[in-house]
Amino acid sequence: MTEPCPAPMVALAQRLADSSGSVVRRYFRTPVAIDDKADASPVTVADREAEHVIRTIIESQRPDDGIYGEEHGTKNLDAEWVWVIDPIDGTKSFITGRPIFGTLIALLHHGRPVLGIIDQPIVGDRWIGVEGRPTTHNGQPVRVRPCPGGLPAAMFGTTSPDLFPGSDYEAYRRVAAKVKTASYGGDCYSYGLLASGYYDLVVESGLKLYDFAALVPVVTGAGGLMTDWEGKPLDANSTGRVIAAGDPQTHRDAMAALAG
Repeated sequence: MTEPCPAPMVALAQRLADSSGSVVRRYFRTPVAIDDKADASPVTVADREAEHVIRTIIESQRPDDGIYGEEHGTKNLDAEWVWVIDPIDGTKSFITGRPIFGTLIALLHHGRPVLGIIDQPIVGDRWIGVEGRPTTHNGQPVRVRPCPGGLPAAMFGTTSPDLFPGSDYEAYRRVAAKVKTASYGGDCYSYGLLASGYYDLVVESGLKLYDFAALVPVVTGAGGLMTDWEGKPLDANSTGRVIAAGDPQTHRDAMAALAG
């Protein structure tokens, strides 16, 4: 049986994370210029250079693969293998000196995430999820934790309530009102912590493919569930309303609360 993600691809993904991490560390807590993108989100030279380094290696080693990057656009998206890059997921944390952002590197096979890396190059945390294998954190297998009692016992995280547009905000409020504790900030870092058994639930809205593709193999490889708000698997066509949960009961409770 063919591996969903061959070992050389995993090794290449780690090389990409190593290279981008060198760029990010060079700029962290330095006076970088901050530009505003069309959607008013911030971007820095660190974002752009880190993605450029990643793309250069991919184009050298895997020239026929597709690339979907946040900062430098897309190419060859109909390829069998497509790399999805968010060089700094959590730029607001990066520019305010908080080491709770991460570099996201995903690999899609026919549109489905089969490999994901969450890399925090300042703290030195790296989660690697590969379809069919246990998720690792810094080389050691990790596992989500059970949450007896479902939503009322859950440690819940989301980046910010302000990121839930329109009626999605009311859906978020229904979840937040039922959990044990709610924490904010963290972007992709929260999903790594969920995979390691510290969070029980993360819910977001309005994510782009580069925000969530790498997270799926990390969460599911640790025994968790990650779907859209209707419980459907996430892929290149998903809307960006996501639930990540450590156990089925918490996931069911979250879907019910979101639906009202």
